[in-house]
Amino acid sequence: MADPKILQTFPNPQPARDYVIEHTHHEFTSVCPMTGHPDFAEITVRYVADKTCVELKSLKLYFHAYRNEGIFFEAATNKICDDLGACLRPRRLQIEAHWKARGGFSSVITAEWKPRRGRR
Repeated sequence: MADPKILQTFPNPQPARDYVIEHTHHEFTSVCPMTGHPDFAEITVRYVADKTCVELKSLKLYFHAYRNEGIFFEAATNKICDDLGACLRPRRLQIEAHWKARGGFSSVITAEWKPRRGRR
């Protein structure tokens, strides 16, 4: 399983301002736990930082850790959301995963993370 400890952060250069940060990884790969076939997705991370931002090389390494992982689309998208939410504690976070067609279906899974009230 992809270890969220891979993720590194740096201080938000403009913590007083709400601004959207969007990163898209075009080559996300995991494995279907039912068939063992590879699954491919384009993952977009969209967030409004609070105190920290994610460092991109660590995000790339975190995504690459899924390459041999048997995991369903829904589980992968939600784990990424939970791990980034826990690491960054952003004001808002959305993960949008566009899974490539296989068997005649393509899928889009969107997960949102919101901070608990009183916790930042």
